[in-house]
This record gives sequence, structure tokens and C-alpha cells, in this order.
Amino acid sequence: MEPRFDLNDNELGAELGKQFANMSMVIMRSALPASTMQLVELRASQLNGCGFCVDAHAKELAAAGQPAVRINLVAAWRESTVFTDAERAALALTEEGTRFADADTGVSDETWAAVREHYDDEQLTALVYVVAMINAANRLLVTTRTKGGAYEPGTFAAVPG
Repeated sequence: MEPRFDLNDNELGAELGKQFANMSMVIMRSALPASTMQLVELRASQLNGCGFCVDAHAKELAAAGQPAVRINLVAAWRESTVFTDAERAALALTEEGTRFADADTGVSDETWAAVREHYDDEQLTALVYVVAMINAANRLLVTTRTKGGAYEPGTFAAVPG
């Protein structure tokens, strides 16, 4: 399947894209560890089937020095030993915050308690926003059939604000 549409190829899309990128830049400046953000973004993208975002976040993790075993095991984080308790809580929040249709409670009290144990208010704010933003990005790119494979690490950081 070929990409359907370039959202940034018109004035409105370019402005919306710029605002979207600006919001992401604010989140990236938070106290939430960058590796946690990238793990969360990778996991949500896997769940949503966003090839572009899986490609991008896996490559960003590798470029930041994350070992291949951690990148490869994100999809099976529950059955692995390579994630901290804090990362596991963030990944659980990501899954529950991504798969609302699969659970009538949305994010469970158990998962919420786990993230509260590991993250302060600012970090938790960033975590909730990063889950929301990556889900929005996934929906935009899956809808337009934007393909993975050509992403170059550092591209996101180079987006002008």
C-alpha cells in the first residue's frame, strides 16, 4: 500500500504539524527520562501498528545507546527482565492508556498506583501526555498510511519550534 496523503503538504497541515511538534518538545524537556518516553512511544506504536513510529522510536532508542535486547523486548516487556519497575509501570500505563476499548475501566487503579509510586507529579504529567501524543501521532500516520523504514535518528530533535 502506498501512502495516502502528506498531512504537512498544505498550509493548515503544516501549521497543525508545527503545533503538534511544539507540544512534543515541551514534553521532551520534562523530568521524565528520555529513555522512558521512547520506550512508551515504541510500545504504543507497536500496539497501534504504526510502522513509521515503530521505526522512529526503535532507531532513537538505539541511537541513544539502548541495548538491542531492551528495544527488542518492548513488545514482550512483561516476560522480560530488562526493564526497571518504573519502566514497567510506565509500559503498563501505556498499554492501558492505548487500549481503552479493551477494558471498561481504562487505566486500572493498580496501574495508576504503580506509576504514582515511581513518578513525581511533573513526570506523571509528562507520561500521561506522551501516551496521549503518541496515540494521536499513530492515528494520524496509520490513517494516512505513512510507512516505516526511512526514519533517520535525530529527525525529531531537528524539528524547528
